[in-house]
Order: sequence, then C-alpha cells, then structure tokens
Amino acid sequence: MSPSNKRSLLAISVAAILSGSGFANEDISRTQIEDSNASAPTTEENEKAERIVVTGSRIKRDSFSVATPIATLSKDALSDAGLGSLSEILVDQMPQIGEGSSNSNSQSSVQNTGLSTVDLRELGTNRTLTLIDGRRVVSNSYSGNYVSLSTIPKGMVQRVEIITGGASAAYGSDAISGVVNIITQQDKEGASFNVRTGESTEGGGRELTFDVDFGTSYADGRGYLFMSASYDEQFGLEYWDRDRAQQQDYWDYDDKRMCNTMLTAIYDEENKTAFQCMRDIKQSDWRALSDSIPGGVFDEASSFRPNAGFWYDGTTLRDDWQEEKHGIHFNQFTMLKVPDKAFSAALKTDFEFDSGTQAYFQFHLSQNDSTNFKSPESEDECDPIVTYDPKNGEFGSDCMGRIPYDNPYMPEAIRAQASERGVKWDRLFQEVGNVVNSNDRTTIRSWTGLKGYVWEGWEWDISLGYGKFTQKQTRTNEIIVAHAKYALDAEQLDDGTIRCKDAAARESGCMPLNLFGEGSITPEAADYLRVNAEIHTDIKQTTFAAVVTGDLYTLPAGPIASAFGFEYRKDEQSVATNVPRGGITFNYVPDFSGDVSVYEAFAEVSVPLLNNAPFAKHLSAEFSARLADYSWSTTGLIQSYKAGFIYEPVEGYSVRANWARAMRAPTITELMSPPRGDYNTFSDFCDGVTATSNNSGHDNCRQESGIQATIAAEGVFEDENNSYSPNAGNSELYEETADTYTLGISLAPEFIPGLRVAIDYYDIQIEDAITALSNDDIITFCYNSTIAYGSNNEFCNDIRRDEEGQIVEVQQRLINTDEIRTKGYDIALQYNYSVGEYGDLTFKLDWGHVIEYSITSTGPDGQFEDFEEGFLDRDVFEDKGSASLTWRKNGWRVRWSTQYKGSIKRDKDDYEKWLDAMAKNQERCTTQADTCIANPESLWGGDLPSVTTHGLSMSYTMPMSNDSELRLYGGVRNLFDERGPFIIFGPGNYNSAYGGGLGRFAFVGAQYTF
Repeated sequence: MSPSNKRSLLAISVAAILSGSGFANEDISRTQIEDSNASAPTTEENEKAERIVVTGSRIKRDSFSVATPIATLSKDALSDAGLGSLSEILVDQMPQIGEGSSNSNSQSSVQNTGLSTVDLRELGTNRTLTLIDGRRVVSNSYSGNYVSLSTIPKGMVQRVEIITGGASAAYGSDAISGVVNIITQQDKEGASFNVRTGESTEGGGRELTFDVDFGTSYADGRGYLFMSASYDEQFGLEYWDRDRAQQQDYWDYDDKRMCNTMLTAIYDEENKTAFQCMRDIKQSDWRALSDSIPGGVFDEASSFRPNAGFWYDGTTLRDDWQEEKHGIHFNQFTMLKVPDKAFSAALKTDFEFDSGTQAYFQFHLSQNDSTNFKSPESEDECDPIVTYDPKNGEFGSDCMGRIPYDNPYMPEAIRAQASERGVKWDRLFQEVGNVVNSNDRTTIRSWTGLKGYVWEGWEWDISLGYGKFTQKQTRTNEIIVAHAKYALDAEQLDDGTIRCKDAAARESGCMPLNLFGEGSITPEAADYLRVNAEIHTDIKQTTFAAVVTGDLYTLPAGPIASAFGFEYRKDEQSVATNVPRGGITFNYVPDFSGDVSVYEAFAEVSVPLLNNAPFAKHLSAEFSARLADYSWSTTGLIQSYKAGFIYEPVEGYSVRANWARAMRAPTITELMSPPRGDYNTFSDFCDGVTATSNNSGHDNCRQESGIQATIAAEGVFEDENNSYSPNAGNSELYEETADTYTLGISLAPEFIPGLRVAIDYYDIQIEDAITALSNDDIITFCYNSTIAYGSNNEFCNDIRRDEEGQIVEVQQRLINTDEIRTKGYDIALQYNYSVGEYGDLTFKLDWGHVIEYSITSTGPDGQFEDFEEGFLDRDVFEDKGSASLTWRKNGWRVRWSTQYKGSIKRDKDDYEKWLDAMAKNQERCTTQADTCIANPESLWGGDLPSVTTHGLSMSYTMPMSNDSELRLYGGVRNLFDERGPFIIFGPGNYNSAYGGGLGRFAFVGAQYTF
C-alpha cells in the first residue's frame, strides 16, 4: 500500500473518531463512516480526508470514538451567528465557554482592552489552552497564556473543536480546563470575497467586516495553497447611546433600617446620611455624582451634606457645594463597548514529494488596534500615586498635595477660612485633555515542518515554530504628580508675575498651576503637567516538535495505535515603560522580563480490547503520559497522565469514561511580576463604623487615624474606596495539579435516524491552584480574624488608606491556594430530519449545568470554602443553553437560534452581607430589642431572572456564470431586544453576560465565490 493510500485510510478513521464524539464534525455522515472500510474511497474523498485535523489526541486510530468529550461549532454556525468576533460567537453558542477578555468587559483593564479570549468552565483564561490546527501559539498578553481569537482571519476558520476536560497529557501545561482548537480551511478551492455590516437597531455598536480568501491545488494536486485576510472594525457603544446608562444609581443595603437604600441629594441630619430607603423615594431622586468637576471643589467638608464647600458653577465661585446636587455623572466617560480594529492575514501551504514526504508551512500576521476614550484625569489632593526607586528597588507613594495657603491664585473667600496646611480640592483636569488608552498589537505566528512514513506504516512529523507578539499601549494626557506639586507651590513677584517657587523646577520648565475655575489651567501649565505614558510588551515563542505515530502490535480486536514525541518550547517576555519610576496618574506597571525553557516527552496508546463481540461491538482503552521539565527551580517535574475507555455494547450506543491528571506551571508574569496597577471592586469591612458601633472588628477599624478623623467630622465612616487593587507575582509559586473525571454516554438509535445525543458528567479538582485571595477576604483578615490587627498582620500590610480613611489600595498577591473544584454536566443533542421536497431540518441543542464551583482556601482561622456557582460577579451561571433549528433547501438556509441563561444572584459579597444583616436583625428581634426591624427587606436587584434571547438568520446562495456563486445573507440577533436585568454598578447598568447593552442587532452581508 502506498504512503498516500495509508494516509487516506488513517484520515478516514480519524473522521470516524471525530464523528462519534460529541458531534465533532457535522459535515461527515454516519453512512460514510460505516462504509469507509468496506469500499475504497474516491480520489475526492481521499483529498478531503487527508486534511482532517485531530483534536484531543495525536494518535490516528480506527476506533469508533474517543474517551474525551469533544464539542464542535461548524463553519455554517459561525456564519449564521451574525457576529464579527469569533470569541463572542463561541461564548454565545457553547455553554461550556465563558467570557475571557472582550470589548464589553475590559473597559478598566490596564493592558487587556481589545483582547478577544475565551474561558472554559470559568476556570480562567490561563487554564484554557487555545490552539491553531492543534499547535500551541504565542500569547497576546503578558498577563498569561492569552491567545486573542481576533488575530485569526475568520475566513480561514473551518470549524472550532473544544475538548471539555483535562488535556495536558496531549498538549501540555495550560490545558487544565480543556482545549479550544481553531481548525483552518483544509481543502477549499477557488476564491471568495465576503462583506458584512450590522448595527444595533437603537443605534450604536456598528460593525463592519471584510474577508477574502483563496485556495488552490498546484503541481498536479501534490501541493495545496490557501491564503486568507480579514478586516473587522467594531465602532463601539457609548454612554450616550443608552438611556439606562444615563440613569444615576448608588445602591447600598442599610443593616440598621434593614432596607434597600439609594444615594440621594436629600440629606438626613438625624441619621447623618444621604442614603434613603428606596421605598420612600422616586427613581428620579437617585443620585451618583462626582465632585471631580471642571472648575474644582475646594475644602469640601462632606460628600453628602449641603453647603459643604466652595465650587465653580462655570465661572462663578459659590460656597453652597453639595456633591449629589452639583456634581458630574462620571459614568459618561465609561464606554459600554470599546472600539476596535483588527486586520489579519494568513497563508498556508503543503507539498507532497515523490518520495511521499510532505512539507508544510503556515504564517499568520495580525494587527489589532483598540481605542478606549476615557475621562480627563480626576484627582484630589491626596490621591496616592505609586513611585519606584530603581536604585534600592523600593516602592513609595506621592500625591499632588493641598493647595498652599499662600498660593497667589487662591480667591480670598477661600483663603479666609483655609487651614495653614492648605486647601483640600477635587478637580477634573479638563484642560490637559481626555485620557485616551490606545493598544496597538502586532502578532506573527509561523511554523514549518516535514512529515512522512517510515518502517511499516509509521508516520513521523518534525516541525519548528516561531511566534512574536508586540504591544504598544499609550495613555495620552496623564499627569506627572511631582510637576503638579511644584506647579501648585507658586509665588507672586512684585511686578505681579506668578511663577513656581522652586528654582530647579523653573529650570526644568515649571509653569504655575491655577486650579480655581473652568479653563483656569493655561496651555503652558497643561503641557508641563502632561505625559503620554507608554508600555511596551514583547513576547516570543520558539517551538520544536518531533512525533511518530503507528501501530505497536495487532490484537484480535485490532492494532494497538500509539504516538511518541518530544517537544521543546522557549517563551521570552519583557515589559517596559517610558515612566519606570512611576509618579504619574497612570496605573503603575513596572519594567520586568523573564524567560522559560521547557523540555517535554509524551506517549499515547489506544488499545482495542473487544470488537464485534457479543454485547461489545467495540471496547477500547487509551492511555497517555507527558513529562515536562521547566527551567525554573521552583517548578518540579510536570507530570500529566490520562486513562480512559470507550465501550459500545451495540450499534449506536456507547459509554465513555476518562481520568486525566494535569499540571500547570506558573507563567512568567505569575512568578516574576512586581505589583502592577489594576482595579477590582471591593467593599470596605469598616463601612458604617461609628464612635460607638460594637460590631466584631470595629475596634480595629477605629485604630485607623483616617477613619477616626472621618467619624469625628461626620459621625460615621462610609466606604468610598477607589477600587484600586494592584496584582503582584510571587517567586515562591509552584505548579498546580488537577484531576479531571468525565463520564458520558452517546446515543444514536437506529429507530430514530438522524438523532444523536451525548450526555457528559465532569468533575475537575485543582490542587494548589494559583490564585489570589479576594480583596474582601484580605480586608476581613486584617480587621476581623484571629491574627492581631497591626503591622505584624500580613493582610493589613496589603492595605493602604488615605487621610480620610478611604482604602486607596489592596494588593493582591498570588498564592497557591488549597483547591478549586467545579463539576456539572453537558447535554448535546442533534437531530437531522428530511421533509422531502420541502428541504431538510436540523435541530441542535447544547446545555450546561454547573453542580458546584467552589474555592477552598486557608486563612488565619483555618480552611474556609467559598461556593461561587450562581453568582453573576463570579460569572458562574448554574444553567446555560443554546438551541437552533435550521432549514435547508437548495440554496436557502434559514436558522432560528435561542440562547438561555438561568436565574442568578448579582453579587456574592452583597448577598452574604445581607444574610449576615438578616441574622443579626433576627437576634435583635429574638431579644425584643428596640432596634429590631419586623419586616426586613430582601435585596433589591440581588436575584436576577433567567434571560432568553432569540435570533433569526437566513441566506440564499445563487449560482452565477463561470462556476461562481453569490450568497446573500442577513438576520437579527436578539430579535426581541432583551437587554438583561438592571445591574447595579455594572457598566451603564448592564453586564456583558447579557450583551452589555447592545440589544437588538441587525446585520446583512454578501459573499461572492468564484
């Protein structure tokens, strides 16, 4: 048998494997699989089969299926979705996949705005390995192994296959939750041009896509060439595009009055609060305004009380400041969806020599640009800014400081009541300009190799890969804090000239700064303050792989198929900034670099145990192992294993089970990164502390000088933290280990032709998981644990407060925690039915249910367990599903699709605080205390209903002259304009899980193929 024929038969066997495992390939019919060994394939079948790519294993086998569950999204489904983003399509269509980074959820990210990633099982993007044609590729972020799907030309994608269980034995580290394998076009002949555009029917969110591709055989069919290019532009969605985004709201639950409250401009002198029970006010009373206004607020005595300070209402100085009456709604500067442009191109070719050896090459280039328009810098006198001294490696802090008492610009009305320490202030630096966060990313991926045959049917494959990613992030119109300090410290000369006092600063260009009134900052002063901060990221990856596959021995049930291989990988990374000393209003990102080399060896075997026996049409077992040696001393020998079986008692019914041991080594950033600026919502444990409050831990809160000062001035300390929570690596991290168990059944009964059902149970347990404690846990362990409060408490050392007691930083250090566990089940159903002359129908259902998602950690009081399923802020829905019904006839295709997300609680921390408040109120009621509230309220906006959206798409393909064809298509996503529930504190009061406010989206397109 010739090598070419051997390859064809092996590839058809692979097709059979894929077809029997979770509907892995909708395009291969069951009849073709069953008949593949009975008759010789045609030349056309040979060419198509040879280019099928395996997911989940490197073995080419003749078994009916594989033990590991695989889910697939076909090219037709990708086309009908009406979305320009491949990651959004996967999140929309596949319940197993959650959001990674997207343009709808990364508005506040320092470096990941514009990335397009996915997250299997909500275990983290770092634990989801994204492959292209089964190959590991360079990352698109220094945060971790983040492969942005927007870097792949969509016209090149043939299908997406997803291994929904541990796959580290097959593909190495990072595959703990599974693998997303992007399989590119294998056999397309001819050229096509596609254009698509769409927009929300309410306005905003416009998209425009162009795709062009070309495929051809050459050299009498021995070679194949495919080229593809895509341009995709998303124009973004703004605050002004949605009425809901313009609704002010600042919610809290009052554990004294036991009611839901909303911040208002109505100040209650008796209770010292502007938070009113929502039952007593109208929605028009809701407020959420900021004191960072263009003209400035000075000597503000309270954030809530009227007549609390001086301010400018445009040009006039007034002394009746009240934030919730005169402030600015800062949400107007938060985009609901960030604009993004992506250009990508790719080329792939393979050529078979006369000897049977085949050479292949693939090259990808992408350019991604995202622009996040933000507010001008908003500062006050004590906003702490991170500084770094490279000489001693120590971090510090700086702030602009108060306006000096003798500042010559100060109005006399303000000076008359000012302290000698100077004047406190809040201001929007509008004259300096809006901050614009731009990310320019360039990605190059390439690999080349040879494969052929040796011995008796053994196939060998040797390849070399190289990838490079560069990112330039620019934050325009930031402010140098030291310059602002010098500029505020001004003096007036006898001739009336105002200048900076410091002579050295004057030599460096210091211009005096006037903060009093709109437009008061001169262009010269603005230029002196301004800095355009840059972060440059360079990531390189070099890979080498050598694999042999073949049959070891033939048993009565068939041959023992095997694969053996060696892989080498080197990852290099560097991050640098033009402001390495910090001291600017941009989130601090330090310079750091690192590299790691990995040597890996692996082996796989598939053993057929029974074949065509009584009550055992087929039974086989499979085993695999991978050993990896990392160059880091803290990482031991990475050992990954897998064992599984597939049992088919009779035709059309099978049971599969799988155990996988997967290990993940820390990334370069996880091990080596100094603290990096970031924001993450948290609640201050000390919120509500008064001089006499006796809740557990409140005594420790009152030891904070800033909290003492606020209580003395306002009677109560209320949380107004800035959500600043920098991430920090940890050089002591070691590998994490996961055990994955799956058990599934597949049904394809003969008495219901066209029906296939797969049900899979999974249980993933990650030991020594690399993660950080939540901000709320860190704060609680400082003020309310068995560890004494103070400098000897490591958790207290991770918290910094300003002079008013507000938390300005909670540092999240990575640690190896005890365990992350998730378990649940997936259901997949597909039914094909012919209605004769009226066409063909296909019904498809994918459903996922999470039974448990828990994190077990060790704190100062021992182990504690957090259950995170069913909470939106943890992004773990207990139930998600998608379904579609497709009708095909001649050139027509019409598809109705439905997506479902089950009911869920909005915020875990708010929910647990409410439960605690309810328990304490019950205690008061049991003791008949006067403070008992007989009818406490449930959380408002806490229990979110299930949400179902529908979509309709249709296309018609008409033949044209000269073997060309034109396909016209269009549709409406979210047909009934379902926006999801009102989300407190969500961007624009939306959540990206429900579309981020996009709403109904209509699209049209045309594709010409010739």
